[in-house]
Amino acid sequence: MTSNSADATVAERFLAAFGARDWDALRALLAPDITWSMPGSGTISGTIHGSDAAIARVQEIAGRGLHTELLHVLVGQHGVALSLRNTAQAPDGRRLDEHLATVLTIREGRIAAIDSYLSDVAQMSAFFSPEGRAEGRR
Repeated sequence: MTSNSADATVAERFLAAFGARDWDALRALLAPDITWSMPGSGTISGTIHGSDAAIARVQEIAGRGLHTELLHVLVGQHGVALSLRNTAQAPDGRRLDEHLATVLTIREGRIAAIDSYLSDVAQMSAFFSPEGRAEGRR
C-alpha cells in the first residue's frame, strides 16, 4: 500500500469515527500533539493543540446535530483534503449549510494537523455562537 492510499484510509476512518460518534476510535487516529485550525469567532474557532482538545472540538460539533456529507477525497503529498458539506439546524431555527475543505496532515499513520477552510465563515460563527452552546449539549 502506498503512503497516499494509507493516508486516504486514515481519512476514511476519521470520517467513520466521527459519523459513529466513536471517540475512542477517533482518538486512536490523532497524534497526541495534533493542531487544528478553524477560522471565525464561534465556539469551535481558533487553533487548538492536543488530542484532548481535538476530541472536545469534535464533540462540540457533533453535539450541534451536524450532518456531514463527503463530496471528495483529495490525496496529496503529505496528507488528504476532504471536500465536505455540513448542514444542521439548531432548535432556535439557526441553520448551517456550508462547504468546507478539511485538510488532514498525516504523519506516521496518524493525523498530526487539521486545517479547516470554510465557504461561509460568518454563518459558521453564528451557528456555533456561545449563546447556542447549551442547546447543543442537551
